Amino acid sequence: MQACFMTGFPGFISSRLLKALQERHPHAAFILLVHPSQLEKAERLVQNFANVRILRGDITDPKLGLSDGQLEELIKNVTHVFHLAAVYDLAVPKALAEKVNVEGTDHVNRFVRSLEKLERYIYFSTAYVSGDRTGIIKEDELDVGQGFKNHYEATKFAAEKLVRDLRDVPVTIIRPGIVVGDSVTGETAKFDGPYFIMRFLDRMGRLPVAYIGKAEAPLNVVPVDYIVKAVLYLSETDKAIHRTFHLTDPSPYRSRDVFRMICEAQLGKTPSWTIAPSLVKALLSFSALRRFYGVEKEALDYFRATCHYDTTHARRVLAEGGIFCPDFKDYVQRIVDYYKQHRHDPEKNIPIA
Repeated sequence: MQACFMTGFPGFISSRLLKALQERHPHAAFILLVHPSQLEKAERLVQNFANVRILRGDITDPKLGLSDGQLEELIKNVTHVFHLAAVYDLAVPKALAEKVNVEGTDHVNRFVRSLEKLERYIYFSTAYVSGDRTGIIKEDELDVGQGFKNHYEATKFAAEKLVRDLRDVPVTIIRPGIVVGDSVTGETAKFDGPYFIMRFLDRMGRLPVAYIGKAEAPLNVVPVDYIVKAVLYLSETDKAIHRTFHLTDPSPYRSRDVFRMICEAQLGKTPSWTIAPSLVKALLSFSALRRFYGVEKEALDYFRATCHYDTTHARRVLAEGGIFCPDFKDYVQRIVDYYKQHRHDPEKNIPIA
């Protein structure tokens, strides 16, 4: 790797990925395309990094918000592109999701195709391009006529289609599951996904805790350190070129079991009764209740997604690098402890509308 171009910094995954890439390639140059709204944070985070250059930019601009001179320099030198920039909010409005996730990816794709020394394009999709599908979802599948639970899923699906159309580009597509904190330290950047469970439990006090329905569907949770290790390895092996990888838990627990393990780790007790999911969703239709419990109603859909993400390709390739997904039960206490220590941090608690 000679020169790496990355979008999505200073996001949690991109920040950790940058650190890992630097450790692996200490003499490479790293160019970070940073949205104006994130410049201050980005500059603060790279103070201790070497060979890093921040470019103020915006993927929603056809030229990525860069000057002709900047583009010309990048076209001649960039060897690796990691595209992580996207709107990940499950409640994102349609227009914004399309502008960032679809149009933005199209602009990055055009940039990638112009690069004279490109060796690899790593695109971050999501396992949830599967939409409302059920059953086994294979890594080489995408468009089978599925519908979608929200604009996030729909636009990430459309964006992945654009990336798959780059037949002449050495591309690797990454489909993570629901990413949580580090399996060793518990560290995370924001409390969403399974952290909504923790925010909900904070409001229960001494009340008996209820399961939300039978919750038999698998909940696919993966720690961020697994994602970073996997992406680092996949970005270097030729076996990942023109391939798509589910970075999901090969043996996910049922939503019910994830809920129980978090409840036991956080409150020291087990849920003792069951409430209908339809009632919970109806209650969360009221903004005041959503804000009180700190939960997006869209998150409930992921506790009922009856599909299993096949990880055959990912497990086979990553095993060669000695990389395996940690078991949720082995690190659940660490992510809960981190949440309890930082539960009042406004930067980690995403606002609920």
